[in-house]
Amino acid sequence: MTHAHITTWAIALILFLVVLALHKSGKAKGAKIVSMTLRLFYILIVATGILLLLEININGAYLWKALVGIVVIGLMEMITVRTRKAKSTTVFWVLFVLALVYVIYLGFSMSMGFKFF
Repeated sequence: MTHAHITTWAIALILFLVVLALHKSGKAKGAKIVSMTLRLFYILIVATGILLLLEININGAYLWKALVGIVVIGLMEMITVRTRKAKSTTVFWVLFVLALVYVIYLGFSMSMGFKFF
């Protein structure tokens, strides 16, 4: 199940960048289609995350990682929506990068993660 979770968030990050690139290039219809696909991947990330939580003895560290992961998804959505509306996204980008690095570190440093750290 860990591989499915990692695959879904890796694809979601790629789709996130594609949505932003399509919007910046003026392809609104393509950006909308990829954005809807990205939202499906948000659901898949949450579903695989819940399945991972059900496989282990849930403790505070895993719940904290899940909460930060939900924040990352929320920031991704806010960045795409604010980009589409031509509003400033600087603060959201900073928060997104910090939260993403933190949640990836948490995921790989915990007992179910791969031993990169």
